[in-house]
Amino acid sequence: MPEVSYLTAEGAARLREELEHLKGPAREELSKRLRSAIQQGDLSENADYIQAKEEQGFLEGRIQELDSILRNVVIIDEMKKSTDEVMVGSHVTIQEDDFPPETYHLVGPKEANPRLGRISHESPIGRALLGHKLNEVVTAETPTGQIHFKIVKIE
Repeated sequence: MPEVSYLTAEGAARLREELEHLKGPAREELSKRLRSAIQQGDLSENADYIQAKEEQGFLEGRIQELDSILRNVVIIDEMKKSTDEVMVGSHVTIQEDDFPPETYHLVGPKEANPRLGRISHESPIGRALLGHKLNEVVTAETPTGQIHFKIVKIE
């Protein structure tokens, strides 16, 4: 069964734009470079050709990856979010002991960026939060050990 990718509408749009760019202008540019390198002669010792072929492999791999992600994407519907229970797409404010509260947006792993407050629903904290309700104390198993925090807000 194909792996489902959870994305926000903006994240899916960014990936579609990247895919369009890779399939169009990026492929065309690489194709021109390959033709030029081939015309130089002996391919076995042609550094331009070898580099272009490596880049072609990376480009085609990224195209396949984006195709797979977008083929099996589930858009996080901002309108259907529950404020009763944490789910993918929720904005959750948690507080651990006497530390200041922290707010996270639960997203799919492709859009996770903890520095920007976007954590994956597959991360230890994200996994621990899923399905829990306001004011519940949740325990997360992290690489550094267990942490306990209270859900103080769900948006």
